[in-house]
Amino acid sequence: MRIKATLERIPGGLMLVPLLLGATLNTIDQAHLPAVEAALRALGASPAKNGHLEFLRLGAVPAEGVSSFTESLFKTGALTLIALFLFCVGSQMTVRVGARALGKGVLLTGSKFVAGAATGMLLGHWLDPFQGFLGLSTLAIVAAMTNGNGGLFAALTGQYGNRSDIGALSVLSLNDGPFLTLVALGLMGERFPTVVFLAVLVPLALGLLAGNLDEELREFLRPGERLIVPFFAFALGAGMNLAVFAQWNLLLGGLLLGLMTTVISGGAMWLALAAGGFRSRLAAMAEASVAGNAAATPAAIAAAAAAAHSPHAAAYQAIVGPATAQISIAVITTALLCPLAVVLLDRRQRARGIEGQREIDDPVPSA
Repeated sequence: MRIKATLERIPGGLMLVPLLLGATLNTIDQAHLPAVEAALRALGASPAKNGHLEFLRLGAVPAEGVSSFTESLFKTGALTLIALFLFCVGSQMTVRVGARALGKGVLLTGSKFVAGAATGMLLGHWLDPFQGFLGLSTLAIVAAMTNGNGGLFAALTGQYGNRSDIGALSVLSLNDGPFLTLVALGLMGERFPTVVFLAVLVPLALGLLAGNLDEELREFLRPGERLIVPFFAFALGAGMNLAVFAQWNLLLGGLLLGLMTTVISGGAMWLALAAGGFRSRLAAMAEASVAGNAAATPAAIAAAAAAAHSPHAAAYQAIVGPATAQISIAVITTALLCPLAVVLLDRRQRARGIEGQREIDDPVPSA
């Protein structure tokens, strides 16, 4: 069987296929099908606190907080695997590449935030900020468009981009979680959470140090740049549920949100890289996605609004459900659109003599 060759023929297949497999299995788990639970019970699986059994928690005792190898690798291990991936990537970088990665990360993070915040604010001004077109709220738009899928970005830049593209993730980690959404919505004046930046920067920096100190160690860690990708992709998918596609009122809004994220934020980041003098701009489309953890942002924003005694606290609480569902749909939509956009841009660049995997942007050869 030529499984690997088949995956590589699919745009972003090393990331996308395992991600969808993880989402499918998680959807089956969340459906609590009697036949599945009966089979798991026969194997001696322990139920979670809600009394149900899940395939992806096989061997765990959730009620007592005990994990298993299966759960740790395929369900909850995404962050650990991504951290290991970043360590391996860092080991292949030089100090010069690190500076380029910093520049790209700043441009991508800033332009994605501006694009998402501006889109949300403009649509919220022209339409109802809580129940806009197709039920899209300003909260859903900003939360989705300002928060990129780091795992998808790592996989796509790892396959099509260069190491400074991948290294930009150390800065892109700043858009993780609800912080930038809080800033955009003006709900709270919290200080920048430096610990979030350091949490991603440290594995990358340690890898960079190890790889530059020992050439043999660099060669030893090189396979990790690709080997780890399908594993953390599956774990990321295991946090998604495909059942939201069955709700048409949420489906259309989520699809539109995903499309806006890829087109608008991707276009803004492409222009930012162009202004920064980077001829290969694959990283822009690789980051034009919605992160899975963005689905948790509406609830966090509602809690923040209540804590800040916002006059809109009740309105935010009322849209937590629809916004969460629409963002979840946008996550899956962009997981499909981003690989396609990267492949198309890569072909366009190669036709112009620009190779995205080359670290230095050499001049285009003259005809």
